[in-house]
Amino acid sequence: MNIINFSEQNTIINTYLAELRDVNIQRDRWRFRRNLERIGEAMAFELSKALTYSTKTVETPLGTASASTPDDRLVVATVFRAGLPLHTGFLNVFDHADNAFVSAFRYYKDKECREVDVRIEYIATPCLDGRTLLLVDPMLATGESMELAYRAFITKGQPAHTHFCAVIASQQGVDHLKHVFGDRDDITLWVAVVDPILNDRSYIVPGLGDAGDLAFGEKL
Repeated sequence: MNIINFSEQNTIINTYLAELRDVNIQRDRWRFRRNLERIGEAMAFELSKALTYSTKTVETPLGTASASTPDDRLVVATVFRAGLPLHTGFLNVFDHADNAFVSAFRYYKDKECREVDVRIEYIATPCLDGRTLLLVDPMLATGESMELAYRAFITKGQPAHTHFCAVIASQQGVDHLKHVFGDRDDITLWVAVVDPILNDRSYIVPGLGDAGDLAFGEKL
């Protein structure tokens, strides 16, 4: 599995990420969603360089021109609900892509909220055989929800290449995916930053809090 960590580069993504984390700025729910969207746009632009291209001929009013454009048949997939703004950012760039959705949510198996599990309840996707799958989710905490979402999607076909895209990952989550997918060269992980630890409730630290609540409001 290949890993691209944008925090190791000088990129505008770092500015959007800093605003996402800032406890004062993130109170503006619209701006929080927009920053997730902008990170998706910037990340999609960088990811576009890794696609497969060929030269096509385009007819203009005055003649013909050549253009090198992607050949990948893209599917942008996301996990409800926090992934929706990030998904929109990717779709703003890859506007001809098909779309896929899955519901994956964490729940606590004990009263102390220390034992966490993930459930998948809903999936909607086109056939993924031979497609390039972009699975986008803002937070990669334990890595289990990303793995389970991927496994749910591949019941509908085997992608030619899969790109996992997250804004903030924990080192534990990255290590989990590395353990699961090993040295497979058909899978790439793109992250804006990797944070060092998870707390006892499996939230990323320093992280940013609950991305879904910050984007859409607190849930019961």
